[in-house]
Amino acid sequence: MSTQIEVTAHDGYASIPPDDWDAVANPEGGRPADPFTTHRFLLALERSGSTGGRSGWDARPLTASIDGRIVAAAPLYVKSHSQGEYIFDFAWADAFERAGGDYYPKLQIAVPFTPATGRRFLTLPGLEDTGRSALIQGALALAKGNDLSSVHVTFCTKDEALAGAELGLMPRASQQFHWQNRGYASFDAFLADLSSRKRKTLRKEREVAQAFGGTIHAFTGDRLRPEHWDAFWRFYQDTGARKWGRPYLTRAFFDAIHETMADDILLVMAERDGRWVAGALNFIGRETLYGRYWGSSEHHPCLHFEMCYYQAMDWAIAHGISHVEAGAQGEHKLARGYLPVETHSLHWIANPAFAKAVAQYLEAERAAVDEEIEVLTSYGPFRRDHEER
Repeated sequence: MSTQIEVTAHDGYASIPPDDWDAVANPEGGRPADPFTTHRFLLALERSGSTGGRSGWDARPLTASIDGRIVAAAPLYVKSHSQGEYIFDFAWADAFERAGGDYYPKLQIAVPFTPATGRRFLTLPGLEDTGRSALIQGALALAKGNDLSSVHVTFCTKDEALAGAELGLMPRASQQFHWQNRGYASFDAFLADLSSRKRKTLRKEREVAQAFGGTIHAFTGDRLRPEHWDAFWRFYQDTGARKWGRPYLTRAFFDAIHETMADDILLVMAERDGRWVAGALNFIGRETLYGRYWGSSEHHPCLHFEMCYYQAMDWAIAHGISHVEAGAQGEHKLARGYLPVETHSLHWIANPAFAKAVAQYLEAERAAVDEEIEVLTSYGPFRRDHEER
């Protein structure tokens, strides 16, 4: 007798009990491996107006239930554009619409504005295959039933990419730069793994940055204060306006995470002459520190590197965190010990002819990404005996 699974698309996260969602998002309990798929993070986006409304991210989270109990879930959104995804399909949209099709709306299984790898098909342990299959079939049925062009699953895990490919989705490879903590006792121990020239360069950068005329602070938990968010909001607005035209997140989002996620946050702030002049926002996972946003009101040489990369590495070493992810793009990270790693996404295109063209493109792109990772790794700052030590 087969088990009956009911898949439901909800109107938002507020309609899903937090404990039910987090039972599949973080079944191990304790600090979540991925803070971005917790109910509190996704609800903060929703209640702050960062998603919904005219944002182009309309939440339709999927749940799969057996006998009324949620056993799997996925953060699903109806998208009216491709902004805030970091796995770029602008060219696909342009080609499809030039041929007379409507690429938007589309379905996106993702964490909005967050290029961080994590599970996108959240399941109870032991129900990975069953839950994942139900969620994928549910998303495809939703797309087909509403005559939508496509379904996309971005920054999923490698295991999910492999499983999704077996279920008929097209896998895509991309790359980011991540830092690995090899059990370093200190930042100097990390520097010892670098070539002599790179070691001197990083030491010099830190000296220059820390001579900016002020003090760098690291805040988390109950040390976070509203004044910190007031300052960081100004930094974020400036950076967002320059990068995206307008910031993705609202001011209310930072208030929401202050209330519900203080223990999941590391906020690095630079103070000079009694004023906050720069900040870098990180989220804390069980094994990974995720760098997300940076901004400043004054320019100081190398302060960006110090705040975003070196302070994160220092904190990870001190707290036994094994990885630091510093967000999307940025080959300048390579010289600072962040090596290229493969990231994954899955795609389904309704139109057969267009799907065939995309599949051919992805095959060629995958070979190029593999080659790029190999070449970039060879230019990394580590000593030649690094892998043997």
